[in-house]
Amino acid sequence: MKTIKITLIALLTAFIAKAQEPLTLKEALNYALEHKAEAKQATLDIENSQYQIEEVRANALPRIDAEATLLNNVKIQEMPLTMGGQTQMIPFNLKWNSGISATASQVLFNQAVFMGLKAARTAKEFYIINKDLTDEQIIEKVASTYYQVYQTKAMLRTIETTIASTTKIKDIIENSHKNGLATQIDLDRTKVSLSNIKATRQKILNAIDLQENALKFFMGMDVNTPIVMPETTFNVDDSGLLAENRIENRTEIHLLEKQKDLLEYKRKSIVADYYPSLAAFGNFAYQGMGDKFPWGGSPADKVYWMNTSAVGLSLKIPIFSGFGTRAKVRQVDIEQRKVDVQINDTKQALALDFKNAQKSLENALITIDIQKDNVSLAKSILSNIQNNYTHGLATLTDLLNAENAYTEAENNYTTAMLDYKLAQIQLIKAQGELKSLVD
Repeated sequence: MKTIKITLIALLTAFIAKAQEPLTLKEALNYALEHKAEAKQATLDIENSQYQIEEVRANALPRIDAEATLLNNVKIQEMPLTMGGQTQMIPFNLKWNSGISATASQVLFNQAVFMGLKAARTAKEFYIINKDLTDEQIIEKVASTYYQVYQTKAMLRTIETTIASTTKIKDIIENSHKNGLATQIDLDRTKVSLSNIKATRQKILNAIDLQENALKFFMGMDVNTPIVMPETTFNVDDSGLLAENRIENRTEIHLLEKQKDLLEYKRKSIVADYYPSLAAFGNFAYQGMGDKFPWGGSPADKVYWMNTSAVGLSLKIPIFSGFGTRAKVRQVDIEQRKVDVQINDTKQALALDFKNAQKSLENALITIDIQKDNVSLAKSILSNIQNNYTHGLATLTDLLNAENAYTEAENNYTTAMLDYKLAQIQLIKAQGELKSLVD
């Protein structure tokens, strides 16, 4: 019992330690690709496509069927027979009739079957590409939400620093007020400012909870699972400004091109209706009839058994279908032309996305530099005013305004960093390299 308790404690400790490990972006993405419902469904589609190939392949394999029958002719049909000027009603069958037969067939040539098999294999490739697109969509959502959580937590750290600084000022004014060196108005104004900052902190905490829940949902993780974000900073890289647009790498284009391939096989499958088809077949039948139950019976029991067999070829030559086949082919041609239009439109949209992402990245880098200088300047101003306030050379209003300005500058810098990371994600997506975030 003691050993079991020790084991349980060790497992619990390991679980808690694991739960408190920082969740990196790469870990979040890998978790999502493994657990998110859309990723699982896309994987199942690929598995199902293999069974579709086997189903089509079955049409090209031999087919064997067996059938057994047992009939009791309750009312035997009679036929009139005239002989010697007299007509008699002759029974057309016996009371019992039983038989067993087996039939085998093999397609020797059927263009539609061959085209169907190629189409099924192409469909599997389509589902594989669709899985890649689904993974990219998951990566984009998880990465964007991850950085939003990170940015909001950075704002939380800034507001907590401001709370600590304002609390220190409040304590100083409170002591000064007790000694008659500060007014009640200054103390009240400081308390109001501190309360407002704490209210802002609570709003940020609520936003973090909502964003973390959204992140867990996009990852396919239980919302009750605790996560910890790493204490690192965003890396800024301006190499994306020199990136080249590579539309040919985009999964969206590959998917549309594969869709066009599928339509081509669909067209060929319809055209195959113009081709003749050839099949071989063979059958064997064993039949017994009599006035008594036939199974186990013999001629002595007035039960008679006989067998038949045959082999042959079946050739089907289409001659005229009322132009139905031609109409079907033309419908597929229209679908192919529509895909061509969609491909061209998608290429234009992707080119626009690339340009916008690159421009957003450029603007974000400019904003980061500006906000970085603003933070440095606001921090310097706050330090000077704090020093002046201590020596009675600055008012409380100046001090509170300087604190608010520094907090706003920090938050603006954090927001600029988030805009940069979101633009970077869009640029990586525009280059068709979202999976590089996982590698």
